[in-house]
Amino acid sequence: MSIHDQAQTYREEADTFGVLQVPTDRYWGAQTQRSLQNFDIGGVTERMPEPLIKAFGVLKRAAAQVNMTYGLDARVGDAIVKAADEVIEGKLLDHFPLVIWQTGSGTQTNMNVNEVISNRAIELLGGELGSKTPVHPNDHVNMSQSSNDTFPTAMHVAAAIEVNQRLIPAITLLRDAIQAKSDEFKHIIKIGRTHLQDATPLTLGQEFSGYAQQLTYGIARVQATLPRLYNLAQGGTAVGTGLNTREGFDVKVAEAIAEITQLPFKTAPNKFEALAAHDAIVESHGSLNVLAVSLMKIANDIRFLGSGP
Repeated sequence: MSIHDQAQTYREEADTFGVLQVPTDRYWGAQTQRSLQNFDIGGVTERMPEPLIKAFGVLKRAAAQVNMTYGLDARVGDAIVKAADEVIEGKLLDHFPLVIWQTGSGTQTNMNVNEVISNRAIELLGGELGSKTPVHPNDHVNMSQSSNDTFPTAMHVAAAIEVNQRLIPAITLLRDAIQAKSDEFKHIIKIGRTHLQDATPLTLGQEFSGYAQQLTYGIARVQATLPRLYNLAQGGTAVGTGLNTREGFDVKVAEAIAEITQLPFKTAPNKFEALAAHDAIVESHGSLNVLAVSLMKIANDIRFLGSGP
């Protein structure tokens, strides 16, 4: 046992199943701790992805903003917003230990987020961690929400942000670099090959123009899937009916998420589809699969070109 382990202290947190010991230096609560015990599998590499956790921060911030318009105490709501901002900024990532192995709807991760934001908000307000006062993880942070609509929403928000901020800029940079090489190589004549056999001449620039076009199409394919990713399940609550939420909450929370992310998110036109299926994720994955095949083809061609003559 290390010195750090010997010095570890704990506080008591409770859920409907009873009391658990939670490390005092962690913001999570009883439901997170129980999940760690019940799903003692995987490791750091199998934790819920960082973009998903940050997307949950976006969602909880947006929900608090909207809930304050429906009567949530402004002092509580502002503290939730501040805590959620720290999640979005990646300042609290050490407090999200759960792996992907858990119950089907992602309830434990949703509650992990609720508990962390609740306890951090309590701390910001000078309260006692684990007291659930004055910020309750379920009644306040999860107000008008369910794991069944928050998790699909966070998935869409995370995917859309990653596609827009990381994937498309990276592939565009690569495409532009290949196009520049195509222009640079336009006077270099070489032999073309079919089935690895010498065929007829072409320029190296023409060959590279094909790669640039593949990536142009790849970018377009990925972008074509974004409209369905921008549809959010939030507001459907448990099964799509919107039970236990406010009228208009779905539209307002989507608008708030769009404002936070600067992406055109909107409420899904059919919450039953949004909760019961992940077709938009599958569609987006399909476009990534095509892009991966294109990149493999380009890489293999360039490897062959390096083989001579």
